[in-house]
Amino acid sequence: MKAEADPNLIVYFNGTYMPLCEARVGILTHALHYGTGVFEGIRAHWDERSEQLFVMRPLEHYERWKQNCGILRIDVPATPEELCAITLELLRRNQFKTNVYVRPLAYKCAERVGVSPDDQDAFAIVALPFGEYLHAEKGIHAGVSSWQRISDNVIPARAKICGAYVNSALASDEARRNGFDEAILLNSSGHVAEGATCNLFMLRHGELITPSVNEDVLEGITRDAVMQLARRELGLRVVERAIDRSELYICEELFFTGTAVGIAPVVRVDHRLVGNGEIGAITRKVEHLYFDATRGHLASYRRWLVPVHDGDAARESELAEAAAG
Repeated sequence: MKAEADPNLIVYFNGTYMPLCEARVGILTHALHYGTGVFEGIRAHWDERSEQLFVMRPLEHYERWKQNCGILRIDVPATPEELCAITLELLRRNQFKTNVYVRPLAYKCAERVGVSPDDQDAFAIVALPFGEYLHAEKGIHAGVSSWQRISDNVIPARAKICGAYVNSALASDEARRNGFDEAILLNSSGHVAEGATCNLFMLRHGELITPSVNEDVLEGITRDAVMQLARRELGLRVVERAIDRSELYICEELFFTGTAVGIAPVVRVDHRLVGNGEIGAITRKVEHLYFDATRGHLASYRRWLVPVHDGDAARESELAEAAAG
């Protein structure tokens, strides 16, 4: 999905709320030329049943974002709790009553030519209505890319560094031109890393398997949520280990996970059927559990969610007290 932004959306930029059409950076901004930015992705899901918008694990997202910004020595002065509060206010000002994608971005903002970064940093937060990233209702067809996943000692894949996403853009473009819906990238060891924009899980011999965090993958928050749901609700053994390319061709089930993609079943890889070529039973159960957990239907996972409209006073008070120190 390509989400076109309404120029009248309210965004958070340069320390204030303003229309998107007024939020601009200069043509010589360092991050534009050299990729020196770090972004994050956060989902807010609209629940028709309660008429509530729930933000999914925002505190963990902002904690990860600030840690990753440190890799590029980008300073985000706000605390994770303050960033959560800004995000809730942003969602309320836009009066969203639909699924939303929140994009925080921190970047080197000096306007000059010269690759060496300095200490001029800025950050912004944008939120926009966002539906399905991949149309996966009947499952998708993935292809192993000829582009290799960048390694940790080149550009850390775990950090969502802006410049690193050229790697994903090349793989995604190749996949779509070759008739696939999404790319799967291998790392420098020849093992499966992840999709161009998402983590990967496969089912083999009754075990749910995903590449470990040492295989040049994003340490996904949705990945973690799925691992918890699979263990606690489905009683599955979840294994983090290296995955060979050929295992993709013989596994029983396969699916992608991510903030943007949610749960995206894969029914074919490189023109080969996954299992019987239909969405598997375990994948369906994970889909349904994730849907219910992100919309407040599962009491055990309400701790993951922060409501936006007429929210949970206790939870918001907790965030406010943390932000105040």
